Amino acid sequence: MSCLLPTSRLGQLASKQYPPLFLAPALFSFYQISASFSTSSSVSQRTTKKKHARHPNRGVSALRRTGLRHPVEMDKYPLPVPVLDPEKRSKVAVDENHGLWGFFRPDKKALNTPEEMAAFGRPWVVEELRHKSWEDLHSLWWICCKERNLLATQAYERERLKAGYGEAEILDRNRAVRQTQKAIKHALTERYYAFEDARRVAVVDPEVDLEAEPGTQAYTPIYSDETALEADYPVGQRASSSSST
Repeated sequence: MSCLLPTSRLGQLASKQYPPLFLAPALFSFYQISASFSTSSSVSQRTTKKKHARHPNRGVSALRRTGLRHPVEMDKYPLPVPVLDPEKRSKVAVDENHGLWGFFRPDKKALNTPEEMAAFGRPWVVEELRHKSWEDLHSLWWICCKERNLLATQAYERERLKAGYGEAEILDRNRAVRQTQKAIKHALTERYYAFEDARRVAVVDPEVDLEAEPGTQAYTPIYSDETALEADYPVGQRASSSSST
């Protein structure tokens, strides 16, 4: 005797006990799964992996503005209180010859009045700089660089304080400094061209030794002054020319 029911019988039982499949979403009910609440630490302990439980950045969120979950060393000491009274402030020793003072005037003021800013001379010209030595031109160049740094400091401070004055004076003074630097470059360029012309002449000059060692004579004349004088003016001619004069 077979223990299996015929297929037609199974279909009848399924139709009587279960609803149609297209009604399954309507008959499904959502159940809210909630964990039991307990005040004991063993039950309410957060179930996380051990390697992440003690992470130093755990609980720190820039979006939720949450800080560290553990105390840091700064919490043990009070924050310093600013001293608003100038008389109670500690005096800080500053070197009078510090290099940063080069960004300020000798009076050490952050800003000058328009009259003080407009009191400056004219820029140097090329004709004056042609007579200066290399050391003088080098010193004058760095003085101009120092002055431009000073003007840039005053311009930044004027913009920060919204002073409303001094812009035209700073531009005029900076223009004069840049004209001096341009004249220095012009004078140095002329010296460079003169040096190159002299070097090309010395290459073909038999009296000049460009490969001479330092301390030795690089110019060796082929004949002396007396020999050249005898070749150009014999003794008789020199005597007649001197008597005629």
